[in-house]
Amino acid sequence: MRDRREKNRAIVRGYHDVHAIALIGAGRIGTIHAAHIAAHPRLRLACVADPALEAARAVAAAHSAHAVDVATALGDPTIAGVVIASPTDTHVDYTLAAAAAGKAVLCEKPFDLDLATARAAADRLDAMGARVLIGFNRRFDVHFATLRARIAEGAIGAIEAIHIVSHDPAPPPIDYLATSGGLFRDMVIHDFDMARWLMAAEPVQVFARGACLIDPAVAAAGDIDTARTILATARGQLCTISSSRRSGYGYDQRIEVYGSRGMIRVGNIAATALETWTDTGGTTDPIQHFFLDRYAQAYASEIAHFADVIDGTPPLVTPADGVAALALALAASRSVQSGRMEAP
Repeated sequence: MRDRREKNRAIVRGYHDVHAIALIGAGRIGTIHAAHIAAHPRLRLACVADPALEAARAVAAAHSAHAVDVATALGDPTIAGVVIASPTDTHVDYTLAAAAAGKAVLCEKPFDLDLATARAAADRLDAMGARVLIGFNRRFDVHFATLRARIAEGAIGAIEAIHIVSHDPAPPPIDYLATSGGLFRDMVIHDFDMARWLMAAEPVQVFARGACLIDPAVAAAGDIDTARTILATARGQLCTISSSRRSGYGYDQRIEVYGSRGMIRVGNIAATALETWTDTGGTTDPIQHFFLDRYAQAYASEIAHFADVIDGTPPLVTPADGVAALALALAASRSVQSGRMEAP
């Protein structure tokens, strides 16, 4: 496998530079990004930084990279791009430092948990002319990207309403919830970004209801595990979002868009296309279990786009998008508390 990657890189050297990448964060998301960086013919994982040194060493060793500290990674003039997959409270600082060092940046969502901090950082990055891609990976899913393209082509006329379903198979560990920022900023923020992207319009009103129906420990951690949210644009377009930390049947990811001339939808993806039919009826394989399966292609395409960003292509998801989604998440949280419609 490694020999084939090197041959691929040798081929593309005649057309593009092979860019050295620094990865900050060697947890679950960092490990996913490391594999896609290493597999891309125009990228090379050069170093991995994480306070958990053994984790950094393990990810680095898997891809012939080096474990270093953050300062070393950002100070290395041979590094062209930095992928930030560290805890959320480090995202803004690392992004600003990497951009100041002249690196292109892919920063995982959320950009920050505080709106003022995120907005100020986005303004600074814009003033710097920084190349920053925010990791809303679902925009790179081939199914959702095709959905948006068909909408833009006018396949169903003018958009009137969108329904998004996003249910995890099971809740995350309670210690994760304690630092996640809560359901809206951690999980539903993806759906807020999808709503803005698909409607091509900014929601101006947010109404949400939430509850803890799955595990009392979630409530004890100060969070909710079930929510319904309504977004409305200035034109009156509506988006409803169904959110749950537990489906009981896999990773439920569906979108339906209703327009003036019809409806277009993306359903769940089964583990295989196998169907079994007998005299008692038909069965299919279960839907894909979690985001690692459902969005594997999206993560690879996101990294491919990051390679283009390094080469000068404008990022498809910017810090301003991260700020807008965060504003919707915070408005939803306020709405749950107030019982009223809130403005983002």
